[in-house]
Amino acid sequence: MPVSPVDTPANSPLPRRSRRIRAYALTGGRTSTRHQLLVETLVSVPQYDPALADTLMPESRSLYERARVRCSIAELSVGLGLPLGVVRVLIGDLASQGAVFVHPTAHAYHHDTNVLERILDGLKRLPA
Repeated sequence: MPVSPVDTPANSPLPRRSRRIRAYALTGGRTSTRHQLLVETLVSVPQYDPALADTLMPESRSLYERARVRCSIAELSVGLGLPLGVVRVLIGDLASQGAVFVHPTAHAYHHDTNVLERILDGLKRLPA
């Protein structure tokens, strides 16, 4: 049976696994993380470590490699073809190890009155 161009390894973001492996197997059944990872949350690798990359399972390694350039949780999910929940858990694991940096989102500042006051002051200084 001929292989379609879509199924070639060069076009595949991750090595193909058996369809019997479910998303919960990749995360050990976990669905939440210690970090608040919204769809728009940006992550990056502060200092790339090839030795660490060699120890990671393929999905985590792909996330680690892609996060070398700052990107969002949604971009990682789409780029690797992994469910959003799986990406959140795996990125949460990498963040707990200190392998990736989770950039704060606007949601992180919603209770910080200093930030809100600075925004208000900036808005007042804008020309009318």
